[in-house]
Amino acid sequence: MTGVLGGIEMGGTKVVCAVSRDGSQVLAETTFPTGTDPSATLAVAIGFFADMAEQHGGLRGLGVAAFGPCDPDPASPGYGRITTTPKSGWQDTDVLGPLRASLGDLPIGFDTDVDAAALGEA
Repeated sequence: MTGVLGGIEMGGTKVVCAVSRDGSQVLAETTFPTGTDPSATLAVAIGFFADMAEQHGGLRGLGVAAFGPCDPDPASPGYGRITTTPKSGWQDTDVLGPLRASLGDLPIGFDTDVDAAALGEA
C-alpha cells in the first residue's frame, strides 16, 4: 500500500505533526509553536504533509486533534472549527477548510485533543 497516514495534535502551545505507514511506527514528525496566527501555523502543517506525501507516495488520510473549544460534530455547520477559545488569534478558526483545500480530497477526521488522547489510550 502506498502513501502515509498523517496526524496533527494542536495544543495550546505547540503543534505536533507526524506520519506513519500503517499507524504502528512514526516515519517522520515535526513540532512547532502554535503561535497566534492560525494561517501561518496551518501553513507549516500543510507544508509538512505535502512534503511527506511527495516522499512517501501520497497521503491516505489525516487525523486532527485540536485544542478547544472546538466543533467535532460532523453534522454541524461549524465542524472542524476552533470556536470560542481564549487562545489569542484562534477564535472561530476554520482548521479543516485550509487542510482540505491544500491537501486534496482525502479522509480527514477532526476531534478535540482530549477525545483523541482518550481514543489513543483505548
